[in-house]
Amino acid sequence: MLLESFLEIVNDWHTVFPQVRTTKRAIRQAIGSLICLGRRTLTRIIWSNGGENKNWSSEYFLHSRCQWSSQDVFTSILKRSLNYCRGQLIGIAVDDTRIRKTGKCIKQASWTRDPMSPPFHVNFMLGVRFLQFAILLPLHKTLQAACRAIPIRFEEVTAVKRPRRGRKNYDEEMKNYREVSKVHNLSTRTVESIGAVRKLLDGLGAVKKLLVIVGDGSFCNQRLFSLSAERTHLLVRTRKDARLCKQSQSPRRFYDEKKFTPRQILEDDSLPWKKTRIFYGGKKRLVRYKEQTNVYWQHGSKRKPLRLLVVAPTPYRVRKTGRLRYRDPGFLLTTLVEGHTINLLQLYFDRWQIEVNHREEKDTLGVGQAQLHNFTAVPKQPALVVAAYSALLLASLIAFGPKRTDHYLPLPRWRANAPRPSCLDLVSLLRKEIVENKQIQSEVDIEVTFQTLATVAAA
Repeated sequence: MLLESFLEIVNDWHTVFPQVRTTKRAIRQAIGSLICLGRRTLTRIIWSNGGENKNWSSEYFLHSRCQWSSQDVFTSILKRSLNYCRGQLIGIAVDDTRIRKTGKCIKQASWTRDPMSPPFHVNFMLGVRFLQFAILLPLHKTLQAACRAIPIRFEEVTAVKRPRRGRKNYDEEMKNYREVSKVHNLSTRTVESIGAVRKLLDGLGAVKKLLVIVGDGSFCNQRLFSLSAERTHLLVRTRKDARLCKQSQSPRRFYDEKKFTPRQILEDDSLPWKKTRIFYGGKKRLVRYKEQTNVYWQHGSKRKPLRLLVVAPTPYRVRKTGRLRYRDPGFLLTTLVEGHTINLLQLYFDRWQIEVNHREEKDTLGVGQAQLHNFTAVPKQPALVVAAYSALLLASLIAFGPKRTDHYLPLPRWRANAPRPSCLDLVSLLRKEIVENKQIQSEVDIEVTFQTLATVAAA
């Protein structure tokens, strides 16, 4: 049963929270954030659990006063996820996301570029930036199913705010801002988090496995390539016009004077294409690629050797009878110079699953919709919701496997051939099992009915 598998995972949170009652309170909020209908504010989450007639102060104090780490709630999830990573490589996707906010008193909120704005007109949004790590489970190796990304870390990484003009000490504040922004930025926080993830993996028994951090173009910079963690490698997308080179044969120079770009490697007909099959889109498909080892990026990785992987544009059709279209080619740089080429390409295709996580967290679960302004509570409550979402994904794998079974609610006709359950399918099944199981409701100290959920959604 999905509910039993979910509770088995979140019951390990007793080592995270200082008291038994705070552990139960966190589990209640985790369940309420999943089964709640409508906007996921904290008041609606409490109401969905049947606590509308109780004092709500302790529910808010869980995030503002209770001493617990928002990253420790993912430890039990990561420990169980390692059972699905049987190879030598452990792929973890990393990406940043922004959660919209409207409160003017939220200190972490800042104005940034809206990633959903059209390319011809840049818009701005007020929000809080978070950094997410998700372990990529290679289910295609043993279960012939698409990869699942399970979030294992969700932390707030707001940029340093720029001082306003017109102040008396503006020049001094601006000087201090430039110095602080070099230390407290997204790249520096990512490097620190990678080290924390590597240390956590070693503590969970994955000492002999190699950690591969998979990121997009925003993580292809000098700070990330200066990473010196042991048994840790990067696989990031690079620009098509990045200036790369080989090592010089002259003893007086290290970098060769002849520079080349990934685009030139793509268009060079003298370099043969290699072929392999990668699992994406529900089955294994033919992929062409080129490989260049021991390349150097003078202004990025300096003297650290890299490997360049060029992936040919993959064809697709919008309709069965439509014309053949091509996606953009992929240019990848990795610090893993030798071996594991096919596994690296598979991780690159699997990285898209973290984008699926972002969409389900925001659209289906409403991460960030809770109206909190306390400095401590703002980053904690979204992390708890993401941990509940991560535990739900993992519980579905443990209970029913990666593919859709008859345990889930029937789908409409237009979506009858879905290969795997969506987040909405999992939430619907969890909601049904909680309403029907009164014994578990009494154990968790909640009272949930379909009538209550409908009333909360209509309020």
